[in-house]
Amino acid sequence: MMTGGSMGIRSGIYGSLDKHLQNGVFPIQAASAARTKPSPKMFKEKETLIHWICKFTGQKKFGMLLLCVISAAGFALVLYVGKAEDHQESDHVRIGNRIRSSLAVSVKENQVRAIPPPPPYFLGYTLPPGHPCNTFSLPPPPADKKRTGPRPCPVCYLPVEEAAALMPKVPSFSPVIKNLSYISGGSQFGGHPTLKQRDDSYHIQDSMNVHCGFVKGTKPGRGTGFDLEYDDVLEMEQCHGIVVASAIFGDFDIIQQPKNISEYSKKTVCFYMFVDEETQGGLKTKYENKKIGLWRIILVRNLPYTDSRRNGKIPKLLLHRLFPNARFSIWIDGKLELVADPYQILERFLWRRNASFAISRHYKRFDVFDEAEANKVAGKYDNASIDLQVEFYKKEGLTPYSEAKLPITSDVPEGCVIIREHIPISNLFTCLWFNEVDRFTSRDQLSFSTVRDKIRASTNWTVSMFLDCERRNFVVQKYHKEVLARLAPPLPPPPPYSASDPLRKVSPRRRRGRKSGSRHHRKVNRGMVVSQVKVGHSFSLH
Repeated sequence: MMTGGSMGIRSGIYGSLDKHLQNGVFPIQAASAARTKPSPKMFKEKETLIHWICKFTGQKKFGMLLLCVISAAGFALVLYVGKAEDHQESDHVRIGNRIRSSLAVSVKENQVRAIPPPPPYFLGYTLPPGHPCNTFSLPPPPADKKRTGPRPCPVCYLPVEEAAALMPKVPSFSPVIKNLSYISGGSQFGGHPTLKQRDDSYHIQDSMNVHCGFVKGTKPGRGTGFDLEYDDVLEMEQCHGIVVASAIFGDFDIIQQPKNISEYSKKTVCFYMFVDEETQGGLKTKYENKKIGLWRIILVRNLPYTDSRRNGKIPKLLLHRLFPNARFSIWIDGKLELVADPYQILERFLWRRNASFAISRHYKRFDVFDEAEANKVAGKYDNASIDLQVEFYKKEGLTPYSEAKLPITSDVPEGCVIIREHIPISNLFTCLWFNEVDRFTSRDQLSFSTVRDKIRASTNWTVSMFLDCERRNFVVQKYHKEVLARLAPPLPPPPPYSASDPLRKVSPRRRRGRKSGSRHHRKVNRGMVVSQVKVGHSFSLH
């Protein structure tokens, strides 16, 4: 009876279970109904189960707790199913991203294979087949045998635009040596390395520290001897491409303006002329902004040597120190006039040959011993000093030039033009060449082959030597000032009057029989009486 009353009260409080089921009180049932519609048989079984559970609950709180548990379980089931679907969707997205990423990597790899990275060093190039410069050859010498001296010969240059486009983007390879630094500290400009230091400098290594002038001061041109103005030093450091340089010391030459220079070179190439105070004082051309034509005039003070020729070797051989950021340089002596574009010269003698240093060989002499004798005969330097230098090299192994030295074509350069790339091996070569000039005579032709051959023995690197007639194609040699003074012709007589000259003074016609020795053309001394007595055709003075 109590059991029945209790069941009746619970029925009155909660209402009919059928109504709760139909109204979707249980979330689990609602979620299941949204996916699959329950059959009547299944619904009946669930109703019997609920009645059975309620039969044993007996308390209101227990029923509420049971309903909450069932609702939570249903809600968790819904979340689990949703997350599973989201996870499945994210897997598809992740797989798609992986596919797209792999495709992108594959495309990128194909692009890399199609366009290889640029090489770290310049490897040279060849002109296309059929190019006029490929089939170009020197013509035979002129038939006029009376002219036996040096002469220019034709050279096949590329157009300036084409030559400039072939300028290497990366430096040439420097064998063995990769890092070159310079010794500082000393009382003399060159540092005067000992014989042991000289020998060590020819043992080429990966990194080297050598004498290379400018041992004093903070940087080349500042307190070192060969001192420059501060703004000039800063300007020279801004030259990052090509520099054309020359020098006149001792007022020895006349400044020659370059010709046939393209507008592109005028904008991109640095032109520098070094002069001392004596030369600057003798300049007839007044200049502003430190420029005369294309040349920027660089005044040098505190020259380290008394010999002007030796001072001239500083910019000639050490341009890489004066222009630390320049890539290529062309040196021409002060007596030369440049008549070809710098890009054409560099392309023809460096880039096309895949060379990093080029110089012309002497037109007549190939042997150092012959060159030494010619210098002594011409009085180019003290004969005893020349003999001492040649004997020193002879003891080191210098031999006369012969065909056994091929492919080397000469031991004697015509050193008035140097074309070079500023890389460690060529910089080392000019440093050691300058050290020989500093130690021995200023005649750099005598020391050239010794330095070249010592470096070649350790690195297999050598200098490219071209014909002297090719050099004379792009520079024209002028006379020194002293020679011009000797060759200057006497003043020409005044030109004769022309009958058509309106300013011509017409003298009155002389009377017939008038003698040239009239009194108007005689010199009369004071206190002397001159009488003219005609005796035949003679005159007598009383």
